[in-house]
Amino acid sequence: MPTITTIGFDADDTLWHNERFFKMTEGRFAELLADHAPPDHLAERLLEAERRNLGRYGFGIKGFMLSMIETALDVTDNRAPGHVMRGIIEAGQEMLSHPIELLPGAEHAVEALHGRYRLLLITKGDLLDQERKLAQSGMGDWFDGVEIVSDKRPETYARIFATHADGAEQGLMAGNSMKSDVLPMIDAGGHGVFVPHGLAWEIEHADPPQERSRYHEIADLGHLPDLIAGLT
Repeated sequence: MPTITTIGFDADDTLWHNERFFKMTEGRFAELLADHAPPDHLAERLLEAERRNLGRYGFGIKGFMLSMIETALDVTDNRAPGHVMRGIIEAGQEMLSHPIELLPGAEHAVEALHGRYRLLLITKGDLLDQERKLAQSGMGDWFDGVEIVSDKRPETYARIFATHADGAEQGLMAGNSMKSDVLPMIDAGGHGVFVPHGLAWEIEHADPPQERSRYHEIADLGHLPDLIAGLT
């Protein structure tokens, strides 16, 4: 098996908290529209809008805000009150300015692997928001490359690991999304490390791979250096 030379990290809900702020905002959204739709129905309509809009807006907070606005108009027959629309905008703006909260083991893992392997940050989402979060994390100087992409597919990883390193076959990708971080990296020829997070976006759900030789799972990123040491 080729020697691992390059480690890729997902950002949101792998290095720092993210989904908890979406859940908090969904709760606020339900309160704003409590007179127009029950919470469960509203959540279903919002998820439907997010699925429809991924191809239009991509991943991130701004697309989420637009999906909330669309859902608010849908459930009110285009008569959403002004205070509801204002509340959605304010909630999104708060999300875009929320301080970074690192996840357990994240800083230890990146610092321990820095200088021993090429480190890449590979994330989806809004460009400005992801750049802001990376800068606030204090870990920006530890990465040899940063890629903010519209989606994560096998060809995405093949390109990134060929551009920055020795190819996906000598790479490893760690993240909280089986669908985006693990499976496509394995399909590209590399190792995929699943780092479960307590909150998961339904759209990112996928089953683990049947072929397990390049699939790994750890409780948090603090275990990543030891896992990699056992593979190299």
